[in-house]
Amino acid sequence: MLNDAIELATSAMDKALERLRKELARVRTGRANPAMLDDIRVDSYGSSVPLNQVATVSVADARLLVIKPFDRNSVGAIEKAVGSAGLGLNPNNDGVVVRVPIPPLTGERRKELVKQAKDHGEEAKIAIRQARREANEMLKDAEKDGDISEDDLKKGLDVVQTKTNDFTKKAEELVAAKEAEITKD
Repeated sequence: MLNDAIELATSAMDKALERLRKELARVRTGRANPAMLDDIRVDSYGSSVPLNQVATVSVADARLLVIKPFDRNSVGAIEKAVGSAGLGLNPNNDGVVVRVPIPPLTGERRKELVKQAKDHGEEAKIAIRQARREANEMLKDAEKDGDISEDDLKKGLDVVQTKTNDFTKKAEELVAAKEAEITKD
């Protein structure tokens, strides 16, 4: 029972960190990153589908993304979807591919992006603390039911708290790294 609670907490904390990594990858920096376009949906043949299902996205250089559609007829729809995604990007198409220049970030936009990264970090820390809470409740219930001893309960609570501290520190490090990436030119 003790190991189950610790395993459950570790698994949930891992998922929170992985989600944080994905969210931070989507936060725009001054560099071209295909993950920025992951949430974009394109109207294709009457349905809304993710961009990665209608085209490949590649990095041409540090400030340019190139989107190559699988079907040339969807070039206009892709350009429209990227332009209206609220990312501050102005795509151009030449009939074959869509080029998305990544403009340099302004000081104000950098502050907004840092705040966004910190918000994602806070969400991850909340998820980590929720996992701790659930594991602690599981351990306390097991002790009440007589499945584990009081010593095992104390040991389990200490292990869960140590894991919580470790995962929280990792989340803070990820956010700090992203903040440094956003603020540097």
